[in-house]
Amino acid sequence: MPDADTYEDGEYTARGWYGSKPSHHDVTLTIEDGIVSDVSITTPAEDETSLGYQQRFAEALPDAIIGQSIDELNVDRLAGSSGCSEGFMDALAQIRDDAQQ
Repeated sequence: MPDADTYEDGEYTARGWYGSKPSHHDVTLTIEDGIVSDVSITTPAEDETSLGYQQRFAEALPDAIIGQSIDELNVDRLAGSSGCSEGFMDALAQIRDDAQQ
């Protein structure tokens, strides 16, 4: 993986897809010196059960990743949801590509 100093500071947004329906999140990360300083994530599910997973994931995500190196992020299962994690990791891969200098 690239060194943290190869990422340009800024705010980046990507759509991460997951699941068989498929579902998605729009993830926005702010990166400073290769470190995640802020995150927001959408919860667009229309199904009540899926929306509950997305909302719990979105609530838990900031505590799990803010202050972490973008290179070291690997969200596997968070707030009881592995599918939402897959969507986040898909968006993160795009953000890493976009943020590389």
